[in-house]
Amino acid sequence: MLGRVDEETYARAVLAKDARFDGWFYAAVTTTGIYCRPSCPAQPPKVENLRFYPSAAAAQQAGFRACRRCRPDASPGSPHWNERADLVARAMRLIADGVVDRDGIPGLAAQLGYSVRQVQRQLQAELGAGPLAIARAQRAQTARLLIETTEVPLGDVAFAAGFASVRTFNDTVREVFALTPSDLRVRARRHQQSAAPGTLSLRLPFRQPLSADNLFSQLDVLPGVEEWRDDTYRRTLDLPHGHGIVALRPHPDHIDCRLTLADLRDLATAITRCRWLLDLDADPVAVDELLRADPVLQPLVDKDPGRRVARTVCPDEFAVRTVVGSGELVAQGTPVPDPVGGLTHVFPSAITLAALDIGGELVRALADRSLDLGVGSDWVRVRAQLAAMPGISALPVETIAKRALGDPDAFSADDPVVQRFGLAQQASAWRPWRAYATEYLRG
Repeated sequence: MLGRVDEETYARAVLAKDARFDGWFYAAVTTTGIYCRPSCPAQPPKVENLRFYPSAAAAQQAGFRACRRCRPDASPGSPHWNERADLVARAMRLIADGVVDRDGIPGLAAQLGYSVRQVQRQLQAELGAGPLAIARAQRAQTARLLIETTEVPLGDVAFAAGFASVRTFNDTVREVFALTPSDLRVRARRHQQSAAPGTLSLRLPFRQPLSADNLFSQLDVLPGVEEWRDDTYRRTLDLPHGHGIVALRPHPDHIDCRLTLADLRDLATAITRCRWLLDLDADPVAVDELLRADPVLQPLVDKDPGRRVARTVCPDEFAVRTVVGSGELVAQGTPVPDPVGGLTHVFPSAITLAALDIGGELVRALADRSLDLGVGSDWVRVRAQLAAMPGISALPVETIAKRALGDPDAFSADDPVVQRFGLAQQASAWRPWRAYATEYLRG
């Protein structure tokens, strides 16, 4: 449960149906036994019947099921996990990337550099649920997506979503959604979108506003790995269980996402990485409010609010492209079939490039994992490691921190746009959103 001061604030948000708070917290109603996102269109309940939880997993553990109308499990993620670099935030990013399903809690703790007990205690204290419960909530969301958007047999859905048995899958779906898997599929067929065979069609939500044109313009296309086709950004994905192809196209209230996966077990990870790429869990209202206080930035923010900072679906790939360049590297990657477009390969792994003696110290460090750029990495340590490598100056270090690590405060006084405006001295006032400020300055 949340503190009393927060409960008063959150109650006002629920009564106002304020979508800005979707994903920040979840509101449960004791008289109905359901939990909702704050913007749920249903009739607002009495305040005395509301209970507030910091995560969907905590609400589920308390015995509440997900609202069928507002679908709280599909709301944007909390900005906290992408803005912070502490243990809980790093753990949440890793859980979202599927680490618990693949390696268990010991694997999660090992990547974080803490004991299992420390990880469990801190997550429980802040989120009201431990890593297993949080991973279980994600599995339920993945299962719902597969049930509703594919014709995959339900027994196969269970294992693709990460459940150990069909019985656990059935019990969890009934508990979380108050419907059987079969009932969910029947309901979904009434509103199902059409998609090519073998393709999953999804809607990725975000908080308004979103400057989609600026966001997608930040995605530098590498032929063979990425392409623009029919106003849609397409690229290959290197995922834990196989490759994939994603097509992303912006709409006023969502991003249309079409996924083709070699292994359905990668669905949750693929979605997480696409959301990360497009910075969809950002809180643009908070960012813009602070940056408007700067007289230089104020007219830029007012003209085009809701700018995001594009990231990457593969941190190692981005670092190599930033420091080494792409050159003829694409052909060294694994070939990928693409019947409807011009994609040919996933970008070669650091292990492949190191074996070819390409990329020097950076690639060797990525290959032997002494340099970890993943979502659970330590931002301070990574910066120090990169800065110590020959030939890597402050600007590429901060570029990697911004796009690969996702640090919203990544900033370099050597950035040409900062130098052009002569604003290095006043940039401290933009904390913790300096990466967003420089994006506004780019025009």
